[in-house]
Amino acid sequence: MTSEPIITARGVTRRFGGLVALDSVDLDVPKGIVHAIIGPNGSGKTTLLNALSGASHADAGSIRIAGEEIFRLKPHRIARLGLARTFQNIRIFDNLSVLENVKVAAACNKPTPFFDILAANARHKQNETGIDSTARDALETVGLAGRADDQPSQLPYAQRRLLEIARALASKPSVILLDEPAAGMNMTESMTLLDTIAKLKSHGITILLVEHNVRLVMGISDRVAVLDFGKKIAEGTPSEVQRNPLVIEAYLGRRHRHA
Repeated sequence: MTSEPIITARGVTRRFGGLVALDSVDLDVPKGIVHAIIGPNGSGKTTLLNALSGASHADAGSIRIAGEEIFRLKPHRIARLGLARTFQNIRIFDNLSVLENVKVAAACNKPTPFFDILAANARHKQNETGIDSTARDALETVGLAGRADDQPSQLPYAQRRLLEIARALASKPSVILLDEPAAGMNMTESMTLLDTIAKLKSHGITILLVEHNVRLVMGISDRVAVLDFGKKIAEGTPSEVQRNPLVIEAYLGRRHRHA
């Protein structure tokens, strides 16, 4: 494991009217680790992922991926730098097969010149073969190789979430942002998700994970950052974060602060 950060954020701030959703957040995510972001509801976790992925721009700050400044870049340009993400709400093309859903992402990473498509030449056929292979490898990684020809509607909920991860993986990213991947999963399904995240890490992919399931977070993460009311209040190993008084207050003392 290296300490060199693949994501570096400094002073990231996001306001919605009078609400400060992110308050000058700093974050360093080293290469090749699972880095979790946790915090109570409304603490700014998804807002931070949106800022990192370009889904919603921050108002101030600096964000770098592998040294490249991405602040205010459009999402597709950020994706080309090696960042992929999933969302809280599943976003799958229901009119495409499982394999076709993943091939869409693989094709975006390997565009074919328009002339090659029209001519249906050898280079186009080779490219199509590569896209198919990449998509099938991604499905194999998440355990869905046997469902390639099915429609997404035929998949159980947990497998639809794994399909989203496969689609992210097919773009061959260096970083994957996972937003609440275990939402709605039972214990068995969550354990399958843990295995999948471990596989992604073994492939050298950095995982930035937002998750409410604290047990899952503590079981898979190398480092954890904690947000509360838009501020980063703690960061460290899972055991360090669990012992941090500010984290304990954020999770257990909120009812008293609103009383």
